[in-house]
Amino acid sequence: MQIVTRKRIANLISNILNPFLVSLVLILSLSFESTSSLTDGIKWSLILIALSILPVFLSIVYLVRSGRLEGLFTTVRGQRTKIYLLASICAVIGCVILPYLKAPLTLVAAFVAGLSAILVFMCINLWWKVSLHAAFVAAFVIVFVILYGFMGAISVVLLPLIGWARIELKHHSLSQVTTGALLAALIVAMVFYLFGLVK
Repeated sequence: MQIVTRKRIANLISNILNPFLVSLVLILSLSFESTSSLTDGIKWSLILIALSILPVFLSIVYLVRSGRLEGLFTTVRGQRTKIYLLASICAVIGCVILPYLKAPLTLVAAFVAGLSAILVFMCINLWWKVSLHAAFVAAFVIVFVILYGFMGAISVVLLPLIGWARIELKHHSLSQVTTGALLAALIVAMVFYLFGLVK
């Protein structure tokens, strides 16, 4: 396969399996699986998007346009601190608001898992970086296995795809991709287990 073609495919995979889109699919899946009506599913989806994806995405767009970040998915370790701080604030707010609104336990667990992962990755980011693309996809896979069992396990094929793409684009090393994926999977599985959501 020619180098240019490989880069294009890697870029396409990275763009499709980016943290925002993966988070959106996760939110929709969790919201509709946790509720018994379409209206409730839509309601919780909108609330979760407003508490997580929207503020982080809009803030990153602003930082990129003002020249404070190199891009939507910056690979510069030093620039990631702002994103981690913002994401952790959003996650804390979500962890407080969701129980108050009597959100389904699965949604609360998702925010607790998200906050836990953010804090761990933010600490690691002080001296090293891990692949957030791989981390989000790994979290996606674990949640889908919890929600859908064997059928959800099919999503594991996404992990080698995103891993290859990030390495091919030279945004991360194999160890950074592997560490991000393993830590995210472990954190999500542990939090959901502690919430009694893993059978």
